Amino acid sequence: MSESLIRVEDLKVYFPIKRGILSRTIGYVYAVDGVSFTLARGETLGIVGESGCGKTTAGMAVTRLLPITGGTVLWQGDDVVKMGKGSLRRLRREMQLVFQDPYSSLNPRMTVNEILSDPMDVHGLYTGKQRRERLAFLLETVGLSPEQGRRYPHEFSGGQRQRIGIARALALDPSVIIGDEPVSALDVSIQAQIINLLMDLKSNFDLSLIVISHDLAVVEYICDRIIVMYLGKIVESAPYKDLYGSPKHPYTQALLSAVPVPDPMRKKERVVLSGDVPSPIDPPSGCRFHTRCPERMTICEKEIPEMINFGGGHTAACHLYARATMQ
Repeated sequence: MSESLIRVEDLKVYFPIKRGILSRTIGYVYAVDGVSFTLARGETLGIVGESGCGKTTAGMAVTRLLPITGGTVLWQGDDVVKMGKGSLRRLRREMQLVFQDPYSSLNPRMTVNEILSDPMDVHGLYTGKQRRERLAFLLETVGLSPEQGRRYPHEFSGGQRQRIGIARALALDPSVIIGDEPVSALDVSIQAQIINLLMDLKSNFDLSLIVISHDLAVVEYICDRIIVMYLGKIVESAPYKDLYGSPKHPYTQALLSAVPVPDPMRKKERVVLSGDVPSPIDPPSGCRFHTRCPERMTICEKEIPEMINFGGGHTAACHLYARATMQ
């Protein structure tokens, strides 16, 4: 079994809602509410779901860029929540981020070389000739020329900017890269280039990846295992072949039914969900998906479903299967 680099157990991230002159807390946004998963060395893990499901918050909390309300995040056995500034700085050399927007994630007043040098300055790495060689190597690795390092971000296309963002993530030679919707702001043809680049980098640099996305076609192509989130909770987790070949949870089935099929002769039955996504400030009781689920039962409104293990690393939280197991 592969070594687990990251182990997340019962992760909770709540954002307080404050009102009044005294800024009293009157409630919470339950962005992530009891999420557990692992990332093995060399694995690509996908986290998918609709906007507002908590997938980005979970990814940011793993690096402690967002405060953690409860639960445990372990990095090779060390508790990230309890790390001091020194340990946290060393951790962030190992875990780097590629952000969604290649425009706003780069400082327009800095050249590309300055952008790539910034993390090296923070961590005291590479000086003089070593620095110049490292910068040239990073740019060539992501498909740019060393001469382009003297330019500013506005002189590049969206795909080139995202390549610069990936180069910055590689600057400190990390073990894990977390991509928050890394291709959603790009044209489809450029998306393919960036996805292929990430796959090549994973192989060449022995990286582990967490890819956060709402695009199931993207995660199917790049990920080994996929987690499906809905309103702050994991509803299904499986290797990508099992998830796409035999989805168990009604929410996963609905998401997959919306993925376009590039074959005009093939008919695909669409699962249309009723209603809107409930507010994370006041999530529904029981199963959080029951207000929109076409398979809902009375028990769904009252009891939180437990994860059912279907074997082979495929799990889903749904009362339909709990009932079948009991019979």
